[in-house]
Amino acid sequence: MTTHTNSSDNTPLAGVSATTLLRFATAGSVDDGKSTLVGRLLHDSKSILSDQLEAVERASAQRGAEGPDLALLTDGLRAEREQGITIDVAYRYFATPRRRFILADTPGHVQYTRNMVTGASTADLAIVLVDARNGVVEQTRRHAAVAALLRVPHVVLAVNKMDLVGWDETVFAAIADTFTTYATALGVPEVTAIPISALTGDNVVEPSAHMDWYGGPTILEHLETVPVAHDLATCHARLPVQYVIRPQTVEHPDYRGYAGQIAAGTFRTGQQVTVLPAGRTTTIAGIDLLGRSVDVAWTPQSVTLLLTDDLDISRGDLIAPVDDAPIPTQHIEATVCHLADQRLTPGQRVLVKHTTRTVKAIVESLDSRLDLNTLTDTPHPPHLTANDIGHITLRTATPLALDPYTHSRRTGAFLLIDPNDGTTLTAAMTGDSF
Repeated sequence: MTTHTNSSDNTPLAGVSATTLLRFATAGSVDDGKSTLVGRLLHDSKSILSDQLEAVERASAQRGAEGPDLALLTDGLRAEREQGITIDVAYRYFATPRRRFILADTPGHVQYTRNMVTGASTADLAIVLVDARNGVVEQTRRHAAVAALLRVPHVVLAVNKMDLVGWDETVFAAIADTFTTYATALGVPEVTAIPISALTGDNVVEPSAHMDWYGGPTILEHLETVPVAHDLATCHARLPVQYVIRPQTVEHPDYRGYAGQIAAGTFRTGQQVTVLPAGRTTTIAGIDLLGRSVDVAWTPQSVTLLLTDDLDISRGDLIAPVDDAPIPTQHIEATVCHLADQRLTPGQRVLVKHTTRTVKAIVESLDSRLDLNTLTDTPHPPHLTANDIGHITLRTATPLALDPYTHSRRTGAFLLIDPNDGTTLTAAMTGDSF
C-alpha cells in the first residue's frame, strides 16, 4: 500500500491539481457493513500488501469464515477484532492513478459518535452507510447531523447489503428519498446515493451486474471524480503564532520571528498585517520557509514571519491582513457537539482552546438542544450529555479572534476543555450551523 501525507505542494499555487488529494470519512450504524466496505475498497483497488491479505485470511480461517473477512483490514485494535465492532478512528492512506486519499474510518456505535466528529472535522466527503434491510435509523440521522454540523461539502449515501433485499430498486429509492429529504433539511449541500453490496463488491470498485437499473458511479469512481475545492490558499489569511524565535546568536543578533502553521490564506512580504487580539499593525518584512527566504507562503505551510516593528507578540496571537481581520470578541455563540461523559451545564467554568490560544471562559447559557428525529430545538436544556448537539453562549476572560465557521473550518472551530483535568468536553463551531 502506498502511503501519502499532505504537504505544501498540494495547493493550486504550487502548480499541482487541487483535486489530487481527497480526505473522506466513513460512518454507519452497527452491522451496516462499514468495515467490510472499507476493506473491499482497499482490496479491490489493490491498495493492500500481500502479507496484509495473508494475515486477514489466517485470522478469518481461525474464526471459521469461508473466505477472507475484509472487515479485519480496518478493525485493527484487538478489542475491535474480538467484539467485531469498530471502536477507534482508523486512518488509511491509499492511492489510485487518478487521486490520492486519506480515509478516516469512524465507529458506528452511538457512544462513539464523538469519534466521528474527529474523523469528519477535516473531511471533504463523508460516506454514510445504511443497511438496505433497516433503512434510515436514528444513528443514520445522527451521522447526517454531524456531517451538516461540520460543513462536510459532499455526502455519499451508500445503501449496503442490496443482495439481501434481492437487488430491489424500490427499496433503494425509498431509502435514498428519506435520507436526502432529511439531509437537505439539515443543510447538507449535496447527497449522492449509491446502491452497493460491500460483501460481494457490487458498485464498490466495479459496477454491479445485478443492478442494471442503476446508471450512476461506483463508490471509487465517485471518490475519484468528485470536485474538491481546496481553496484555503485563496481565503482569509490567518497565522496563529505557535512560537517566538529569538536565537540571539552572533550570526543573527537581532533576529525575531513568529513561527506557526498558516491556517488559511496566503501571506506575502510587504503585506500589511494586524496582530490580534491587541490590534497592533505592522508589515511583513520577510518569510522563512524550511531554512530559506521566500516572498509568498500559503496554507498549510509552516513558516516564520519577520515583521518590521518590534511588537509584543506571543503564542496564541493571530496574524491576519489589516483589511481582512476578524474582530476579537469575548461573547461567543456556537453550535456544539458534546463529547465527554461529564455533562455540560450553565455556569460551568471551562477552557476554550482556539488554534494555539487557550483562555478561561464560562458557559453563560445552553440555548437549545437539537432533536435528531424531528429536527426541532428544545430550548434551554438543563445540561448537554455525550453526543448531544446544541447551541450555547460563552463569555471568555480575554478576547478571541474567531472567524465564522462557514468561512473557515480551522479558525471558526474550537474546543471546550475541563480546567481541572484537561478532558476535552465539547467540539464547537462559531455561529448557527443549522
